[in-house]
Amino acid sequence: MTPERKIPERRSRKARRTRDTLAQAAFELVLDRGLRNVTVEEIAEAADVDRRTFSRYFPSKEAAALDSLRGDGDRINAALRARPAPEPPLLAYRRAVLDWLADPEAEAWHRRPRIFELLVVAEEEPTLYAVFHHIRVDAQEDSIAIVADRLGVDPRQDIRPAVTVAAGAG
Repeated sequence: MTPERKIPERRSRKARRTRDTLAQAAFELVLDRGLRNVTVEEIAEAADVDRRTFSRYFPSKEAAALDSLRGDGDRINAALRARPAPEPPLLAYRRAVLDWLADPEAEAWHRRPRIFELLVVAEEEPTLYAVFHHIRVDAQEDSIAIVADRLGVDPRQDIRPAVTVAAGAG
């Protein structure tokens, strides 16, 4: 590996660590003190960065607290893309989700300590729920696009990809 290539990889790893540290700090502070009792400055301080650094990674404390959920949609969609082409779309979607759920190596939200507590808080806090809903919709829109590609259709003209994802997500 050339020295020029090592620098971007190192930066990428460092950026990922910073993002993860900020997300973890937000997650813990929101659960320990409640969303309204936590500031972006306190999250940044807990992660040992300044507020500007926080703002480079997240638009809000809500987005930081729920960041781990975004990765799950990405992993499910990667698994969906990897499913065999001849597999029917609904079966492919369900198997992608089941593979993700069963993978002991996956850093899935349902294995994360206290995540259900955060989902309860999200139900009670409109701004947190809005971010949670946005994360889900983004993941589902990506899934719909993948299913549409598998079917060779335009999801704006054909409802089958959206119905497949809705049925698969159950």
